[in-house]
This record gives sequence, structure tokens and C-alpha cells, in this order.
Amino acid sequence: MMQLTDLSPGQEVTLIDIIGGRGIRSKLYSMGLIPGIKLTVLGNRGGPIMIAVNDTRLALGFGMARKIMVE
Repeated sequence: MMQLTDLSPGQEVTLIDIIGGRGIRSKLYSMGLIPGIKLTVLGNRGGPIMIAVNDTRLALGFGMARKIMVE
């Protein structure tokens, strides 16, 4: 298991867990980021992390992305 911020563009992974409280979990769940979903990293340059989930593209702040555990 690793943090979303550790990945390089092009990597496809499965979301395993979100480390954080109810607020961050609720926000990410409402964006479709739930455990078990597959996502692809589109960009990771130290700022916002760009990901693709199904047919949706999302930009996550670095701090938020660090709370997402994937494998």
C-alpha cells in the first residue's frame, strides 16, 4: 500500500483506504473516490494531483492526495 502522491503519471491503481476523519472521507466519497475503485494518475508534479476515475478527471490538492492509500 502507498500514498497516491507516490505514483507517477500513467499508473493505474485501486483505492484501498482514506486516512482521515469524517469530513475528508465524505468529501472524497462525494467525488466518487470510494474503496475498491480503480483510478489512473494523469499528472503528479508536486502540486495538485490529476487523476482519472471512470470518465471523470479530478484535481486533488497534495495534502488531500496524501490521505488516499492505493495499491
